[in-house]
Amino acid sequence: MTTTVAMARPFVVVIDPGHGGKDFGAIGGKTNEKSIVLSVGKLLGQKIGKAFGKDDVEVIFTRDGDYFVTLQGRADIANKAKGDLFISIHANSVDKRNKNRKTVNGTSVYTLGVDRAERNLAVAQRENSVIELENDYQERYLGFDPSSAESYIIFELEQNRHMEQSLDFAAKAQRELVTTAKRADKKVRQAGFWVLHATAMPAVLVELDFICNPTEEAFMSSKKGQEQLSDALFNAFRLYKRDYDAKSGQNATVPETAAKNDKKQASTEASTEQHTVAATTINPPASGQTVYCIQFLTAKKSLPDNSDELKGITDALYYKEKGLFKYYCSPTDNFDTARNRLDQIKKLFPDAFIIRMKGGKRVR
Repeated sequence: MTTTVAMARPFVVVIDPGHGGKDFGAIGGKTNEKSIVLSVGKLLGQKIGKAFGKDDVEVIFTRDGDYFVTLQGRADIANKAKGDLFISIHANSVDKRNKNRKTVNGTSVYTLGVDRAERNLAVAQRENSVIELENDYQERYLGFDPSSAESYIIFELEQNRHMEQSLDFAAKAQRELVTTAKRADKKVRQAGFWVLHATAMPAVLVELDFICNPTEEAFMSSKKGQEQLSDALFNAFRLYKRDYDAKSGQNATVPETAAKNDKKQASTEASTEQHTVAATTINPPASGQTVYCIQFLTAKKSLPDNSDELKGITDALYYKEKGLFKYYCSPTDNFDTARNRLDQIKKLFPDAFIIRMKGGKRVR
């Protein structure tokens, strides 16, 4: 009698170097976005492939050369491959009329969401504008207009899909880009990117730095800079894969060269976790400051502090929206602290998720 043992499928990471071909992306003084992100993306894929066996991790590229792929086409490639993580790589820029164009700098990792902050909307509009290169884009993208702020309301209904995993990788990538690649920290953000909306998996969009700044352009186009940027994203992937394996009950695959860094990282995370668990009450942030909070409950009326529905959460606050009382807790300006507290809150409220608040109002 022959027994067939089913092999676990490899983890599929989809690397999406933005733009390509006729779409140059943002233009710098000497190079362009499409060239930089392709180089960084290919280096990232090589490092993942070298560190992990093919039976453990499969690397898929939405493009591996200088050719054009539509936004929907990129999502289709990822979905067809049944990806477990989607990493879209870009370089940022600002309008030529911006007086800070040659000095602005910093890295940001985006997850899907609606943030009506002008700067985040501008980034999403620029990255989404590539669909206008397609003759039938209005039909293919269901009437979505990348230049209209009203069109971005469609992403509000989708922003919680895969949110926890997407935010998890985003936080790891942001931390590594700041520490390993030495980029200025412009924080994890949310915005309405079509390519994230259309992918059925945890997904992030990375803005490496600003190509309109000659100093940052020189760094991103240099061999040393691209090595550091790809190292940062590789480190983030390695840590995410380690946690993914642990949560799924698999033995985590950790390259030997990363063992020391993992121990240091684990120590940092354990310290943060211990602090977060103990912090049932957090001092209110400075007035006007944007903070991360855990939204965990929606009620039709306000609840007393000792309500059983709050399940013992002592720092519960609420905001009102469309006649409903939406409860949140743990305001903090540190994203990692919020993420670790989320793990605790989800034991009581499985549907809890991270939001941003400012002045008692939710920031979309």
